[in-house]
Amino acid sequence: MIIKGVRSIGKTYKTSEVAKLIGIHPNTVRMYEDLELISKPIRKGNGYRVFTDLHIDQLKLARKAFEVEVLQNGLRKKAIAIVKMSAKQDFDEAIVLTKEYIKSIKKEIDNANEAVDIAGKLINRLNHDKDFNLKRKEVSELLGISMDTLRNWEMNGLVNIKRKQNGYRIYTYEDIQRLKVIRSLRCGNYSLSAILRMLNKLSEHNEADINEVLNSPNENEDIISVCDKLIISLNLAAKNAEEILEMLYEIKRKYSNPTL
Repeated sequence: MIIKGVRSIGKTYKTSEVAKLIGIHPNTVRMYEDLELISKPIRKGNGYRVFTDLHIDQLKLARKAFEVEVLQNGLRKKAIAIVKMSAKQDFDEAIVLTKEYIKSIKKEIDNANEAVDIAGKLINRLNHDKDFNLKRKEVSELLGISMDTLRNWEMNGLVNIKRKQNGYRIYTYEDIQRLKVIRSLRCGNYSLSAILRMLNKLSEHNEADINEVLNSPNENEDIISVCDKLIISLNLAAKNAEEILEMLYEIKRKYSNPTL
């Protein structure tokens, strides 16, 4: 039996051998097959799977694609699409998708850096003399932020909103500017804990480096979201994506049918 699009089967491997070569559990190899992240292996008469060097290379590519957890704006889905296209042995399309993926990552890096820059500019423009008060619904409409999100930010200590005697919250100009900072950073996919750390740091020292504070979580924190180091993660994802592109060119060279 010939595998579609492959010159020859060549060396073959058992599931356990593949797992050992890649450094994963045999069940993970089967899971990758079930999820269509590698080409379907042929089977012997006894039902045992027969893997080839193509599967080894596809697994290496998949592991590289999923090494960094990047979730924002569909990056994870794009990485999966690349791996699945490789599994279908449509290497040309996988290469096209990878080039688009690289562009998307670079755009997210720009967005994350821009969010930090915007936050810095907004903080420097805080004006305590602006005299107006808004209700939560008005703030929600003004900033395009849901009321549930505003409540969540307040509950997490990102903002401290004053109340009138009747109990209604009143948002001041300074509150609005602070919310804009938070909104910008959330768009950059920074976690609430990272943003709170930045805001607290800036309250202590206005000249603090926002980028450094965001990407340097306190060692005493029990859980550090990957979003705390978003820019670092994205840069690594970009590096991996370039390597994936090279891997795909090599896979295409090794396994595509020769030109007739």
